Amino acid sequence: MAINAQQVKNLREMTGVGMMDCKKALEETNGDIDAAIDWLRTRGLAKAAKKASRVASEGLIGVAKKDKGAAIVEVNSETDFVARNEQFQKMVATIANLAIDVNGDLEKLSKTSYPGGVGTVADEITEAVAKIGENMNLRRCAAIFVDEGVVSSYVHTPVAENLGKIGVLVALQSDGDKQALSELGRQIAMHIAAISPLAISSDELDEKLVESERAVFREQALASGKPAEIVEKMVEGRLRKFYEEVCLLSQTFVIDGENKVSEALKLAEKKVGAPIKIKSFVRFALGEGIEKKEDDFAAEVAAAAGS
Repeated sequence: MAINAQQVKNLREMTGVGMMDCKKALEETNGDIDAAIDWLRTRGLAKAAKKASRVASEGLIGVAKKDKGAAIVEVNSETDFVARNEQFQKMVATIANLAIDVNGDLEKLSKTSYPGGVGTVADEITEAVAKIGENMNLRRCAAIFVDEGVVSSYVHTPVAENLGKIGVLVALQSDGDKQALSELGRQIAMHIAAISPLAISSDELDEKLVESERAVFREQALASGKPAEIVEKMVEGRLRKFYEEVCLLSQTFVIDGENKVSEALKLAEKKVGAPIKIKSFVRFALGEGIEKKEDDFAAEVAAAAGS
């Protein structure tokens, strides 16, 4: 039986399930809408859809390494309790490993076959929603690689191996001693976790951000009443200070508390036996940027009391 777009639309509106799943349900039940709803429910899809409106800002950051590459993923849940669930932890670790093979492409990762699962990664998350009873989603992922050198990782306050609330990857380009490079990379990753730089150097900063900061500094300098040439010097001085605060190479290395990261790299080159370059880094902090719903407890109590 041919399924038309209107049938799919109606089922989607009734269940909140995705278009493709709705179409498949209708095809499997010969267009019977009630049977299609039951088909979705038996597979946990309709149940999962009802939870999809809940804010999922907890969960885990997972990292995985393979050869000269590594990946990092964020899989969200509604509560921190789920992050301690072994089933959820295993799923996040598996997804992180799969992310390396798709070069950190989120769309490809969602469509990748989940080993030993019900289908794709997206299908497995839907299945986990039905089993665990909370909304979950694969929010983001990234992967970095290096031709010659190492990719190091660090997970802050891990709940299990390579799983925690903050994860960092760092690619160090060098043909020096791999063991020494790995140790240095982990230290730099720890620094990034703590300080959260925006870029490796000022050259890599977003131009819009730089111009925005420049405009703010100029307004502040103009308010001082200084001559125009002094104002420009003040602006450039404040920009240099800004670069020192947000650019990795210009920051004071938290491991020794004395040298800039760029200076620490030069010192490490003696131990490594070759030049070192930070090729790239990625830092994920759980739930950053997600607007969390603030529950009004007093209103809830009043509502429950019927007032």
